[in-house]
Amino acid sequence: MITGTFMKMTHHILCLILALTSTTVFATQAKTAIVLNSGEATVSLIDMSSRQVTKTFYVGKEPHHLMITPDQKSVLVANAAGDDIVYLDPVTGAMQRRVPNIIDPYHIGYSPDKKWFVAAGNRLDRVDIYSVQGQELKLAKIVKAAKTPSHIAFTFDSKITFITLQDSNELIAIDLAKQETLWKMPIGKMPAGVWMTPNEKYLLIGLTGSDAVQVVDWRQQKIIKEIKTGRGAHNFRPLGDKKHIFLTNRVDATISILDMDKLEKVGDIKGLPAGPDCMDVTADGKELWVTFRFSKKVGIIDIASRKLISTIPVGKSPHGIFFHPSAPWE
Repeated sequence: MITGTFMKMTHHILCLILALTSTTVFATQAKTAIVLNSGEATVSLIDMSSRQVTKTFYVGKEPHHLMITPDQKSVLVANAAGDDIVYLDPVTGAMQRRVPNIIDPYHIGYSPDKKWFVAAGNRLDRVDIYSVQGQELKLAKIVKAAKTPSHIAFTFDSKITFITLQDSNELIAIDLAKQETLWKMPIGKMPAGVWMTPNEKYLLIGLTGSDAVQVVDWRQQKIIKEIKTGRGAHNFRPLGDKKHIFLTNRVDATISILDMDKLEKVGDIKGLPAGPDCMDVTADGKELWVTFRFSKKVGIIDIASRKLISTIPVGKSPHGIFFHPSAPWE
């Protein structure tokens, strides 16, 4: 009798734990996806449950990329041609405020220690370095670059930032404390996305003008390997398991999956709309949300089956996409 009662109590407790765990997981899933329509200066807000656009509003000229602030209270939308940054609520997408005179912020990034904010000026061939003072940004230095600064990465100790130069086919390294260029090196055609591997040994560079990812030993300033992916290799988003990373191939309309330990391609996602670009991964690691710049759509991919399961019409030339919370960026 005691054993039976104990078993019933144990079963009840296990059921309660499972119910609480399920509720917790559900509660931590993002509800709103924020999509930047760079070709029409708007933001689309998508209800992630119904997969419907609930609101579209003006945000500024050429919004391309976005990221969350260190305190996670705001999402920054970088308006490249508008020369400003707009702060949005990361959960609802509601506008909070606009900060003028952030010049040509095409791609943006906070250093890991959150002391520096970097903006790659795609239009004006410059890299602007700001010191972070709470919610405010103070310009520290403008570093002139060659042709078309594109994407940004950092060393884990926040000492160096790396910028791809899309139209001069180069990679540059900038000392953040001194705000000076340390070195530059030639790489493949039209480099865009750049990502530091979890072991910090290599940088991965997406070659939009080619069909591959170059692996760069940044300490030796040497290309050690080229991984064939697809035409228009462009932008990265890690799965969140510290091993695998997705890469969009804009021309071939595919997404490659790379193993960052082995430095190999381990799969492709095919049958996609034209122009896959930016991505985000749901907190449970089950779905990959993708903007399709040439198709005016956002797509949802089931990661386990590697199949496109849904598309959502949005504005012209959708680029950046964000929701909170999402899978870790590592």
